[in-house]
Amino acid sequence: MPQPLEFRRDVVKDAVVLRPEGEIDLARSPELRLRLRQEVDAKPRRLVVDLAKVTYMDSSGIATLVEALTRARAGNVSLVLSGLQPRVRSIFSISRLDTVFTIVATADDAVAAT
Repeated sequence: MPQPLEFRRDVVKDAVVLRPEGEIDLARSPELRLRLRQEVDAKPRRLVVDLAKVTYMDSSGIATLVEALTRARAGNVSLVLSGLQPRVRSIFSISRLDTVFTIVATADDAVAAT
């Protein structure tokens, strides 16, 4: 059985920063989906998903983030991704999702953005 996904959650200024840690694959993406749904439904002004400690993400993880983005936009929540490792960032580039998501270098950059 795979290890559960670890999460750290911080509130900085008007942003919620969610920091998953580990690999996001078919077995773990439901955990991420649930957490993102809970965070978006709470309607923060900005939700930052800091992926700095995510070493691998498959298509189910990408689909989960796309679902969260759709939900966030419908709820008028700004969703920002940060800290993408090269392996994860390449998936966003290849799929051209880097043109759909707001992606910044660090969670601090995401919090500082207006």
